[in-house]
Amino acid sequence: MWGSGFVRGSLILLVLVVPTAASAQWQATAGAQSRDKGVQAMAYLPNELWIHAGDSVQWALPTDEIHTITFLKPGQMRPPFPVGCPPPASGVQPSGSSYNGSACVNSGTLAGGATYSVTFPSKGNFKLVCLVHTNMTGVVHVLDSLATLPHSQGFYDNEAADQARDILADQDNQSREVERGEHSKDFSGQSPNTVIAGIGEVVATGGGQSNRAVMRFLSRTIRIHVGDTVEWTNMDPVTPHTVTFGTEPANLMALVNVAPDADGAMSGTINANGDSLNSGFLIEAPQERIGLAQPPPGVTRLRVKFTHEGTYSYICGLHDELGMKGEVVVVK
Repeated sequence: MWGSGFVRGSLILLVLVVPTAASAQWQATAGAQSRDKGVQAMAYLPNELWIHAGDSVQWALPTDEIHTITFLKPGQMRPPFPVGCPPPASGVQPSGSSYNGSACVNSGTLAGGATYSVTFPSKGNFKLVCLVHTNMTGVVHVLDSLATLPHSQGFYDNEAADQARDILADQDNQSREVERGEHSKDFSGQSPNTVIAGIGEVVATGGGQSNRAVMRFLSRTIRIHVGDTVEWTNMDPVTPHTVTFGTEPANLMALVNVAPDADGAMSGTINANGDSLNSGFLIEAPQERIGLAQPPPGVTRLRVKFTHEGTYSYICGLHDELGMKGEVVVVK
């Protein structure tokens, strides 16, 4: 018959050999882009993850378009991306920071292959947002360390690739017609001298929202006659663009040599090459929110009259590095 000392020793040995649950680092992606950078997927890929308490998630940010990895306190208003987390969190937190819902964690703007990781020490369901792109959201479900997880890293890798491909390819073709230039019906009754200043769509899953943005002027080159007016319209529901001629202002929201028309569009005149003009942000107003002040009407259109011959180059000041550039050729 074994003695009590042997039993105690066996229990100690059992404790020593039974492994404790190890923390894991999960991999995900923020954003995807086409080869020419002209189509951007504003999406967390995937935008829904299930992990254990104590695990971390590392997001890769491979695109030229900037994004943030941001977890706000429950009920906190979303701050502007240059501000980031309010005090005492102080703007940007280092990669590897912990988040349990008690304080904001924010990566700051990242792009071009950067990575950022967040550790989740406590159970909970935590919303992920991009401070740059309103409709780019996701969720991280943090379960007890002994709970069974529904998916593996391989599943998330495949899901991320599928979601990126679908968003970039625009599987439902709703904006493909416009990208091909088949947009006359959208401008019926207006001037034929029209340019689409970006187009996009919002998509959603059970984990949150994403959007597809075409970072191009359609058409890139437009030919008009002296005295004609060109009209630009931003058809993206959430992504702002500018139409900027000449010197780019330090503040791209500033209006340079433009004024509002009676219907709310901005308008201006260019008389010579080198003239500066900036539309400010062309973007629709955000949706109303209960209990908040109502937003002013959004400005989505710009009209510019050209009084002399020449070739006038312009950019979107926000997305010119992605190739969003155009020109107006004015002839007699």
